[in-house]
Amino acid sequence: MEHSGRWERWIYGACLVIGRLGLAYLFFAQLFWKMPPTFGCPPDYAFTTATADGRLARTSGLCDWIGVEQVWSTRDRPWLVADTSPIGGPRLAIDIGPIARLNGWFLENMIQPNIRWTGWLVWGAEAFVVVSLFLGLFTRAGALASLAVSAQLMVGLAGISNPYEWEWGYNLMVLMSLVLLGVPSGRALGLDAVLRRATRAARERKLLARLFYLVS
Repeated sequence: MEHSGRWERWIYGACLVIGRLGLAYLFFAQLFWKMPPTFGCPPDYAFTTATADGRLARTSGLCDWIGVEQVWSTRDRPWLVADTSPIGGPRLAIDIGPIARLNGWFLENMIQPNIRWTGWLVWGAEAFVVVSLFLGLFTRAGALASLAVSAQLMVGLAGISNPYEWEWGYNLMVLMSLVLLGVPSGRALGLDAVLRRATRAARERKLLARLFYLVS
């Protein structure tokens, strides 16, 4: 039984580390097409818009995808789509149009007019996720940042048809972020494990040590 317990702990830790590093690499791979200070945008920081016939007039970099989200915020946005018509059933979906329109308002009125500095916030949040999850440092804070970014992308892009974005790519990012938020993955082959041991004695009497335990 003890041998079985060791194997279970090893599998548990290995799966956590693989999942954590996989999500970190996903964010890492997306850092370079929107590098500061221009974030891959055109010189005039023009955003993607829709023409009169509904087609996208695309630009580049972060300005392109923010514009795509803003355009799609005014269109039909079914979510969790399951088409059961092949077996005679209905098309199941949840309408997230109101949330998408709120996201579009936020992008149009807060992010786009201030892109020269809000772009830093977007890029910095994703870079923090990369560092946190790769190193296993403050991993619950990193997972929370990942959840926020992933949820915003899910609302803005999941399931759109032009450009085609697979809905479950974004849904799975949200679900993986939730798992890592709930399970302290940095305690398996991460710096959180080292720092938790170093701060264990101070946990009960020092505020910073207690805060560290919350975010790791």
